[in-house]
Amino acid sequence: MRYEYRTKGTCSQKVIFDLIDGVVSNVAVVGGCDGNLKGIGRLAEGMAAADVVARLSGIRCGKKPTSCPDQIARAVAAAMAEQGGAFR
Repeated sequence: MRYEYRTKGTCSQKVIFDLIDGVVSNVAVVGGCDGNLKGIGRLAEGMAAADVVARLSGIRCGKKPTSCPDQIARAVAAAMAEQGGAFR
């Protein structure tokens, strides 16, 4: 299923991705640091949703309480919750 998540507190505006059978794919981030976010998207490709959340949650950007990777984790966690909870 395709998801869109509006980010909060970062340069990026939106995270778009697919979550099928607990696996993340097709990650795209609108706004933010293009090259870095493309790299993070490729690293998350094919990864279990729970692993994406575990690895990216809590990363900060400077003094901000969040970051683009943290917002990706929040987006995936929200999608997991919408699909009925934890996977793998």
